[in-house]
Amino acid sequence: MSDSFVSPLVEDLVTFRQLGHLAVDMAADYLETLRDRPVFVPMTPDERQELLTQDLSEEGIPPEELLTIIRDRLFTHPMGNGHPRFFGWVNSPPALPGIIAEFLAAALNPSCAGGDHAATYLEYSVIRWLMELIGFPQEKSMGLFVSGASMATLTCLAAARFWAAKETGWNVRERGLQAQNPDLVLYLSEEGHGCIRKAAEMLGLGSNALHLIPTDSTFRMDVTALRAAIQADRAAGRQPFCVAASAGTVNTGAIDPLSLLADMCAEESLWLHVDGAYGAVGKVDPQVAPLFEGIERAQSVAIDPHKWLSVPVECGCALVSDKHLLRETFSLVPPYLQLEEGKGFANLPWFSEYGFQQTRGFRALKVWMVLQTTGRQGLVQRIQHHNALAQQLASLIDAAPDFERVAPVTLSIVCFCYLPLELQGDEAGIEQMNRALVPLLQLTGEAFLTSTVLHGQFALRACILHDATTPDDLRILLESVRHAAALSRKQEQ
Repeated sequence: MSDSFVSPLVEDLVTFRQLGHLAVDMAADYLETLRDRPVFVPMTPDERQELLTQDLSEEGIPPEELLTIIRDRLFTHPMGNGHPRFFGWVNSPPALPGIIAEFLAAALNPSCAGGDHAATYLEYSVIRWLMELIGFPQEKSMGLFVSGASMATLTCLAAARFWAAKETGWNVRERGLQAQNPDLVLYLSEEGHGCIRKAAEMLGLGSNALHLIPTDSTFRMDVTALRAAIQADRAAGRQPFCVAASAGTVNTGAIDPLSLLADMCAEESLWLHVDGAYGAVGKVDPQVAPLFEGIERAQSVAIDPHKWLSVPVECGCALVSDKHLLRETFSLVPPYLQLEEGKGFANLPWFSEYGFQQTRGFRALKVWMVLQTTGRQGLVQRIQHHNALAQQLASLIDAAPDFERVAPVTLSIVCFCYLPLELQGDEAGIEQMNRALVPLLQLTGEAFLTSTVLHGQFALRACILHDATTPDDLRILLESVRHAAALSRKQEQ
């Protein structure tokens, strides 16, 4: 029976080439027409149900037919982040070289746990580039690619937890978090990302280990309040161990006072972690580079190449300044991977010893291809372009009588409110109007933005990450907000 089996997954190379050409043409057609399409097209109930309830084929479906299904059912209802007028969350369009690299990485399909093959060496180089771009020390540090900043944060905070326990004389890998040890405390601002709380919960610290620090009027961590919190926690018998700062929050793009925080962490013997998922690469823009001073003194940094670098998802990176400590945190080598000292590549560190994953995908290739295609100067120009567009949008808002900006613009995020003349002075009415227009705006397909809450105030939020976005797109965005507000008024009548 086995001799007669012909796998449908092992096509001849002639068919493979044909399918590859079809897929590339389909992707190129999709990308070529994006600007002419609505930013977002909602699915009908029937379309949703069709995808939810589809059956697994009994005999298999020819791949040509599957490509048609992808084109007709998936490409017709994208998330929208490939469009130049998509301003939601922090979701970039895919860089075209990154798309090609994903395909080629899949053709190689290596496990990047480690070993003496090309993918391993390439990953080391690309991580070094990321360190260079943000000014992170390289000599004694270590980094590895993970799925995203959430996993990068978990990796970095696991190292911080291990370090804190080791500093007080116990091994958290052996003993866990036992009751006889003081409660560890992790500090982050009210603007800190939710993945930090998730990491604290998964690491056994619990959400009660988080001490939220208020922010100032520019949404940066209040250092005076932080110092008072540390002193109060120590007086209560708790053990402060880590400050999680932001190098570009997802709400406003605010950058915490990293240099002051690095000074304080050194004085207080605390681990400084920097969430640079979105903003850390903003350091290459000379106009804002001084705001990142101090990031080079952090013990760990989380970066998402799949955000501002436009590397296709998933791709995050964890950077830790003490590679030996990171290895102590995670290394567990099973017998089948142990090698004799001095033989083969026994002295080459394996990435799997520095994180949780054993089998790891070749994420480095798409980062390498995007960065090499862009070049250092091209990256600087991209970041400057996006930041300049954000300043232009802020100027348009400031000049309009029916809009109000509600946060400083530091990087490429702009937060504002629609302020119709008839509602000015009516805070409840303004909030109700702004809340109502967000889903209506998304459904129009003219532009796409999301919302947030800043110091208790509801706000519209636009994040600019697309290289093809133009000043005209910014004007269309504001007109689309006005249009959505008009639709909201009609629905109320």
